[in-house]
Amino acid sequence: MTENNIRGNRLRGARPKVGIRPAIDARLGGIRESLEAITMEMAREVAGLITSSLRHPDGSPVECVIADTTIGRVAEAAMCEEKFEKQGVGVSLTVTPCWCYGSETMDTNVTRPKAIWGFNGTERPGAVYLAATLAGHNQKGLPAFGIYGRDVQDAGDKTIPGDVRSKILSFVKAGLAVATMKNKSYLSIGSVSMGIAGSIVNNDFFEDYLGMRCENVDMTEVARRVENGIYDHDEYHRAIKWVKAHCKEGKDYNPIEEQRTSEEKEKEWEYVVKMTLAVRDLMIGNEKLAELGYGEEALGHNAIISGFQGQRQWTDYLPNGDFLEAILNSSFDWNGIRQAFIVATENDSLNGVSMLFGHLINNCAQIFSDVRTYWSPRAVERVTGWKPEDLAKDGFIHLINSGSSALDGTGTQSIDGKPVMKPCYEISEEEKQLCLDNTKWPPAMYEYFRGGGFSSQFRTRGGMPLTMCRINLVKGVGPVMQIAEGWTVELPEEVHKVLDERTNPTWPTTWFVPRTNGQGPFKDVYSVMANWGANHGAFSYGHYGAELITLCAMLRIPVNMHNVEEDRIFRPSAWNMLGMDPEGSDFRACKNFGPLYSKN
Repeated sequence: MTENNIRGNRLRGARPKVGIRPAIDARLGGIRESLEAITMEMAREVAGLITSSLRHPDGSPVECVIADTTIGRVAEAAMCEEKFEKQGVGVSLTVTPCWCYGSETMDTNVTRPKAIWGFNGTERPGAVYLAATLAGHNQKGLPAFGIYGRDVQDAGDKTIPGDVRSKILSFVKAGLAVATMKNKSYLSIGSVSMGIAGSIVNNDFFEDYLGMRCENVDMTEVARRVENGIYDHDEYHRAIKWVKAHCKEGKDYNPIEEQRTSEEKEKEWEYVVKMTLAVRDLMIGNEKLAELGYGEEALGHNAIISGFQGQRQWTDYLPNGDFLEAILNSSFDWNGIRQAFIVATENDSLNGVSMLFGHLINNCAQIFSDVRTYWSPRAVERVTGWKPEDLAKDGFIHLINSGSSALDGTGTQSIDGKPVMKPCYEISEEEKQLCLDNTKWPPAMYEYFRGGGFSSQFRTRGGMPLTMCRINLVKGVGPVMQIAEGWTVELPEEVHKVLDERTNPTWPTTWFVPRTNGQGPFKDVYSVMANWGANHGAFSYGHYGAELITLCAMLRIPVNMHNVEEDRIFRPSAWNMLGMDPEGSDFRACKNFGPLYSKN
C-alpha cells in the first residue's frame, strides 16, 4: 500500500472547499466605494477563522475560496458561482456589513449548504440584509442558516464575536460533512445479517438524502481475494508480523474440549489479516494490485463507508469479521497512524451512516455497539452487592458488540490526564501503543462464530463525554435521527467482571450514562434505553449532538429524540416559519423541503 493510499485523500474526488461570498450594497457613487475594503476584510477574517480552526478527518486543512469581487448585483453572483464550481466549493457562507440586494446576491445553488452572516452594526443595516435574504431563501425553497451576533459592533470592527464564531464553525463542520459524502459510495459486502432491518440497504435513502451511491459485492469476493492471493504480499508479511507483536491473544472462553490448537489459531490469524487487506482494498482500491495483474480490483469502489454481513453465512464456516472491523475502524494499523475507516458490523448500513456522521463531525474513530442492557441501581446491587454512585447512581447502559469497536475506544489517549479519543493527526505513538496494550483478542466463542476468529476485548475508561446516535427508517416518514449525549463510567473491577461476564465477555464494553432531564425519552436512563430505535448505536468522543442536528437539517432528516440544550441548536431560518414547537417544526420542515438530492 503506498503512502498516498494510506494517508491523505484516499477517495476519488477533491476535498470540498468553503466558499466565502462578500455581499455589498451595489450603489456606486459613494456607498459601494466606502464599503469595499470593509466587506472584503470581513470575508478574509472569516476565511482565516475557518482555516485556522478546522481540518478534514485526515488532518488536511480546510481551504476557503473567496469571490474575486464583492457581490452587489446578479452578474457578480454568477461570476462567484462560476469560480466556486471550478474550485470545488461544497458549502458557502455569505458575509456582509451592510444592506445589499437580497435575491440578486444570494447563493441559489440547490444542494449546497449555505449560511449568511449579517454584521450587527448601527452604521449600516447588515441585519436588514440578513432578514431580507433569508426571507428570499425561504420563499424560493432554498433553506439557509442565519448568523447574527448578539451584541452591536462598531463599523470596521474586525472581531468575530464568540457567538458568531461558534455558529460559523458549527455550520461549516456540518456543511463539509454534507459535501464530503456527496458522490461517494456505501459498499455492501454481503447482504442482510440475521434479519436486521438496518442491513436491508435502502438505495433511495443513500441517493436522495446523502447524494451517495450503493455498491454491492458478495462476501465470496473476500474469500476469492484471500484464497487467490489478491492482496499486497509485502504488506501482508509486514501486517502479520505487526499483529503477532502487538495484538495480544486473550483468554479462550470456549469449553476446553472445543478449544482449537495453537496451529489452528495461527491459521485463523493469518486469514483475518488477509480479510482486512481485502476489505480495505475493496473500499479504496490499491495500486499494488495492478502490478499483480488485477487492474479492476486495484480501482476499489470509492467507498467512504462499508458494511460486512458476516453472520451467519460467512461466520458459520470462516473466521469472523471482528478483527477487520475493529482494526479498520481504529486510527492506526501496521502502516502507522492514519484516518479511521468506517466499517459497519452485520452490514447495518444505518448504524454505519451514523458512524460516518460522527466521524465527519468530530474527525475521530467511531464505536459500533449493541445498546445491550439497562442496569438499574436495584439490579446492580442485587447481582453484585454494590450500590451505584456518582454518575452511575441512576443506572447505566451496557454498550457492547463483537465487531466495529475502534481500539481508540479504550480511552487511553489523554489530554491533561483525562481520557479522550483524538483525531488521527493528534494521536502520539505512545497513545497508539496504549490502545494496543489495553486491548486483548480472545478467540471467538464458537457457539456464536463456528468459523472462529478473534474479537477485540477492552473496557472503556470512565469520565469521557460521548455522543451516541442512530438513524432509523420509518415507513411513510423516511429517516429519523436520535441522539443521546452522556458520559462513560468506570465500575469497580469486581462489579465490572460480574456484569460483563453475564453476556459475551470476549467483546469490548462501554458503560454509558446519558444526560437526563426528567422529560420524555430522557426522563431517566431507563427511558433512553426503552426509547432507542434499534438494536445498534454509534458513538464517539465529545458532545457534538448540536452539530449532528445541524447536519440533519441540511439533509432534511428530522430528529425525533435528543438531549441537546436548546441554546446549542442551530437550524435554517425556515424552520422558524413552521411553528413554535422546535421538534414538530423540524419534522414539518423536512417533509416540506424534501430530501436534499431528491429533485436532482
